[in-house]
Amino acid sequence: MEENIPVLTEVKPLKDFHLRVKFSDGVEGEVDLSEFADKGVFALWNDYSQFEKVTIGSSDELVWNEEVDMDGLGIYLKITGKNPEEVLPKLQEPSHA
Repeated sequence: MEENIPVLTEVKPLKDFHLRVKFSDGVEGEVDLSEFADKGVFALWNDYSQFEKVTIGSSDELVWNEEVDMDGLGIYLKITGKNPEEVLPKLQEPSHA
């Protein structure tokens, strides 16, 4: 991982498919994941106790089980309103295809 990419340091499940998260750069906030509930693999959350089992995985992802996870960077972008290029400057560099 790039050294300046914020990583998840804390996660706490709240009501109604919301999570309270904190990142290594001090950014913290609440994210609403209700739009995913009952869709595809997230049907796991139909049993709300499964949603509450969220942890942080070894690759900076939110993990519910071996099949259900979510990228930490995506959560960061959702909370901050930033776009990927603001957080990952290398995306702005021209590619040589």
